[in-house]
Amino acid sequence: MTPGQRLRQAANVLNLSTPLGLAVALASRSKVSRGPRGLLIAAGYSWKVPFAGAFTVGNVILYRAPHGIAGSDPVLLGHEERHSTQYAYCLGLPFFALYGAAACWSMVRTGNPGRANFFERQAGLEAGGYVESPNRGQHRQTDHRMEA
Repeated sequence: MTPGQRLRQAANVLNLSTPLGLAVALASRSKVSRGPRGLLIAAGYSWKVPFAGAFTVGNVILYRAPHGIAGSDPVLLGHEERHSTQYAYCLGLPFFALYGAAACWSMVRTGNPGRANFFERQAGLEAGGYVESPNRGQHRQTDHRMEA
């Protein structure tokens, strides 16, 4: 791991976002394994909320996909890793409120929670399964990379 990845890993433990991600993984009976660059892959997430193929809490990336497939798409993994970095620079749990505000702003502007969302744009819209489009009301792609 690079020094920056180690710093992100430590920050997300100290800011309690990674412990929360592990608690969600445990409660949802997801199978947790070590991923690359200090990330943890939680496979088999089955709760209904959030409706996404993958989402991140601290350094834990929760996938609906089963073990062996979860984390195998390098494009989606990179997108989720950028969200992990966002948790670190937002000091952990405040990320939820900031992300929620950005998603609401995006809904008002575009009718889509991701298209104008600062955090999704910074993480890479297409990598997260979002469609870049100026048309209000056009919704997300329905491919396997779709995430929150």
